[in-house]
Amino acid sequence: MVPSPINEKAFSRTLLDVLIRAGLITVLVLFCFEIFSPFRDLMLWSLILAITLYPLQTWLMGRRGKKPGFVATLIVLIAILILLVPIYLMGTSIADSVEHAMVIVKEGGFHVPPPAPSVADWPLVGKPLSDLWLQASTNLPDLTAKYIPQIKNVSLGLLSKLAGVGMGFLMFIVALIIAGIFMAYGESGSRSAVQIASRLSGPVKGPKIAELCTATIRAVALGVVGIAFIQMLLVGLGFVFKGVPGAGLLALAVLLLGIMQLPVSLITIPVIAFVIATEGATTGTITFSIYVFVAGLVDNVLKPLLLGRGVDVPMPVILIGALGGMVTSGIIGLFIGPVVLAVGYQLFWQWVQDRPEDAGTI
Repeated sequence: MVPSPINEKAFSRTLLDVLIRAGLITVLVLFCFEIFSPFRDLMLWSLILAITLYPLQTWLMGRRGKKPGFVATLIVLIAILILLVPIYLMGTSIADSVEHAMVIVKEGGFHVPPPAPSVADWPLVGKPLSDLWLQASTNLPDLTAKYIPQIKNVSLGLLSKLAGVGMGFLMFIVALIIAGIFMAYGESGSRSAVQIASRLSGPVKGPKIAELCTATIRAVALGVVGIAFIQMLLVGLGFVFKGVPGAGLLALAVLLLGIMQLPVSLITIPVIAFVIATEGATTGTITFSIYVFVAGLVDNVLKPLLLGRGVDVPMPVILIGALGGMVTSGIIGLFIGPVVLAVGYQLFWQWVQDRPEDAGTI
C-alpha cells in the first residue's frame, strides 16, 4: 500500500513539532540548571538537614502543641547556639597555632636536630635526604630562602584550604536556617516528594521510593555524619581546653576519619602520647587522656542506636562519597557526598531487585 502524501506531511509536521518542543525543553532545563548550580550544594545540605531534623520537630509539636514555624525556628536557633561555641574555639585555636608558628620562625626559635648516621644508608633516598636534613639542622635560613617559591605555594594552598573550611562552616549555618524554612512547610513538602516520586515511578512504587530515600538520608546523616560531628566536638573541645597545638586542625581530621568510618584513635592516641611525653604523667594529663580516649570511642555506642534504625549502606560507599564530595565541593561536600551517594546506591539496588515477573517461556 502506497502511503498517502497527506499522511506523510502530517507525520513530518508532528515529528517537527515534537523535536522543537524537546529542543525548547532541553534549553530551558539547561538554563535552569545553570542558574541553580551555584546554590546546588547549599540547597542539598539544607534539604538533608530538614529531613533529618523533621522527626524532632514533629515530636516537639506533639509535646508543646506549637505551630510548625515556631518549633522549626526554635530548633534552628538552639542548633546555631550549640554550634557557634565549638566553631569559635576551634577557629581561635587554628589562628593561635598559625600565629605561634610565625613567631617561632621570626625569632629563629625553631631548630632541627641533625640526622642520625644511619639515615644516609637508606636505599635510594638516604643520601639526598641526609644531606638536606643536615643542611636544615646547620643553616635553616639559607635552606628556607632556597625553597621560598615552593614554601610560598604550599602556604597559599594551605591558607586557601583553611579559608574554604571557614566558608564551609558559614554555609553550614546558612543551610541550617534554610532547613528551618523547609521544616516549617514539612507536611506539604512531604506530600510534594510523594507526588514527584509517584509521577516518576508510578502511584504504587512512588510512596515506597520516597520512604526509602527519606530513611536512607536520615540513616546516613545521623549514623555517619552526625556521629562524626559529635566525635569532632567532644574530642576537639578536649584538645582546645588542653591547649594541644593545632587543636582545630586535629579536630577536622577527627571529623574526616569519622565520616570515612576509620578509627579516631589514629588521632587521639598520638596526641595522648605527645601530651604525656611533654607534660609528664600528672593528674591533668591522665584525666585528659582518659577523656579523649573515651570520646574517640563514643561512635561504638552511638552507631547501634542511630545507624541501626536506618538502612544498611556499605562502608566503601560512605568512604567514596566523603572523599568525592570533599574533592568536588570542599567541606560541605564532605557532608553531602556520603548522603547523596548512599541514596543513589539504595535506589540503584531497588531498581535491580524490582525486576518484572517473567512473562513465561515461549
